Amino acid sequence: MRVLMVSKACVVGTYQTKLEELARLPDMDLTVVVPSSWRDERGELALERVHTEGYNLVQTPIALNGHFHLHFYPRLGALVRRFSPQVLHVDEEPYNLAAFQAIRLARRAGARTITFTWQNLLRRYPPPFSWIEAYNLRHTDHALVGNRDAAAVLRAKGFAGPVTMVPQFGVDPAVFCPREASHSVRGEGAFGIGYVGRLVEEKGVEMLLRAAPDLSAEGGWRLHLIGSGPLERHLRRLAVELGIGDRVHFEGQVVSTEMPARLRLLDALILPSRTRPNWKEQFGRVLVEAMASGVPVIGSDSGEIPHVIGDAGLIFPEGNVEALRHQLARLMADADLRAALAARGRARVLAHYTQARIAEATYAAYQQTL
Repeated sequence: MRVLMVSKACVVGTYQTKLEELARLPDMDLTVVVPSSWRDERGELALERVHTEGYNLVQTPIALNGHFHLHFYPRLGALVRRFSPQVLHVDEEPYNLAAFQAIRLARRAGARTITFTWQNLLRRYPPPFSWIEAYNLRHTDHALVGNRDAAAVLRAKGFAGPVTMVPQFGVDPAVFCPREASHSVRGEGAFGIGYVGRLVEEKGVEMLLRAAPDLSAEGGWRLHLIGSGPLERHLRRLAVELGIGDRVHFEGQVVSTEMPARLRLLDALILPSRTRPNWKEQFGRVLVEAMASGVPVIGSDSGEIPHVIGDAGLIFPEGNVEALRHQLARLMADADLRAALAARGRARVLAHYTQARIAEATYAAYQQTL
């Protein structure tokens, strides 16, 4: 089975373990096309060529880098002709120009087409994006969706083809694994609370800061904010205003290959996302990374978060600072609860969210498409 995947997301080194898992499956001839970098509000992420066994990782120029809706690949046509895929898997939302480009090229080459979407809100786009989306949905043979609501959105927009719900990426449980029992942040005195992600309003980080001042723990606590974004200056000021500036550590971006070790230093991971008219949490990948690492998680009930966590963590109503504070205090005070959630979280990831599981589901979609 010759598969050509186009994925700017696969510039991230840890994501490439899914590609290795795919390549191990029977009769797979996999080529993955990536740009040399991808830009977003956090900066420019260069290609991390880390996990490349068993498949071809091909770097190609990208036009309009950083423009989510308008980027495309000037040399993609030549690559499609060169590799002659049976399946072209474009890892892009169906309203993006790159998806339109890939699907048109696939049709010319006689290849079947697969797209991926996270979009969990029913949104209407202005031309030309509405035209692009309509064309792509007419000519997509199989859609992969990252959450339950995304499937409903596709159906509401008239997509009648097969849909498979599978996250874009899982985790490698040999890489994201619990720390040794002898190594504990709690043993160092401070309870390590972590947030990983963009520092933007919809992620709810301000609420996490507001929940923190009244927390108490033997040895104290520290809040580690890993990531960057436009809200950072405001959050720094707020931490000082709340009297917790010396306990809140802004740690900036961490490269993907360093994230497993960084997560193992935490005692709890919080994802306090808040739904907005144009956004709700689509998955929360850091949740499964933390769960695989044996770190108890607390999440809001925004979007897909409760479905990802299941019974393996604590949930609070989004926007409710007191409820978040209560769940954090409960977790900090109860070592048995932390141990139980750590074990359940790891088990849940092994059952549903490893790169091998994601690769198997993706492979089944390829087979069905052919």
